[in-house]
Amino acid sequence: MQVTPSFRLAYVPGVTPGKWARVWSERLPDVPLALVAVDAAAGEPALRAGDADAGLVRLPVDRTGLSAIPLYTETTVVVFPKDHWLAAAEEVTLEDLAEDVVFHPLDDTLEWERLPGRPAIERPATTADAIELVAAGVGVLLVPQSLARLHHRRDLTYRPMTDAPQSRVALSWLEERTTDLVEEFIGIVRGRTVNSSRGRGQAPAAPATPAKAKQQGGPGKGAAPKGAGKATGNRTGGSRPRGGSGSSSTGSPARRGRPKRRG
Repeated sequence: MQVTPSFRLAYVPGVTPGKWARVWSERLPDVPLALVAVDAAAGEPALRAGDADAGLVRLPVDRTGLSAIPLYTETTVVVFPKDHWLAAAEEVTLEDLAEDVVFHPLDDTLEWERLPGRPAIERPATTADAIELVAAGVGVLLVPQSLARLHHRRDLTYRPMTDAPQSRVALSWLEERTTDLVEEFIGIVRGRTVNSSRGRGQAPAAPATPAKAKQQGGPGKGAAPKGAGKATGNRTGGSRPRGGSGSSSTGSPARRGRPKRRG
């Protein structure tokens, strides 16, 4: 019994694989694409355990046995209550947060050399927990913009940070499991067309265009003499003269190769 192939794609919070999933369904309608949502820290373990064929994860990842293609970098924003004084600013710097409690949840995706602001009494377990504390007016939170949108609340808003670390999203997979389907998905996220794709979804090559026939009057066997004219070239409707130059006193030569005026 033949097993129907499938492709499992893991993705971490904030990443939206929908646009790539739509392209996949158009190119490989016979191969189901299963989207597997995982926690921020569970993307790499899911790949190593074989729970997914590839994953959209946040860097860094341990490159031992793993390949990773960076896709894009996200803007970092600070989330705070709408009545916070930061709401008057268009952009925020780390120095602006010196007097604020800044939460650093255990699932934080940003790489900090030095944490900004004042530390919280304890670290929230998740970004969702930190959002609840921000809504309570206890402090502020720095996250990639997609996570601010994911945890949107009417009583909260955010502003872009100008000097904070940024999160990079990458496509990752186990090197030893680089299958044709993995190659196909790599082509999709890189924007390769069907004809340039390396995977099984590649379209068949178009048939070769037959060579054009030699133009009448060109060199070769059966070519008309240079002086020969055409009956349709005589505007008076006269018959084609025999011999001679083949031209008519009232006829005008046909114009060839003149491009049409554009515009």
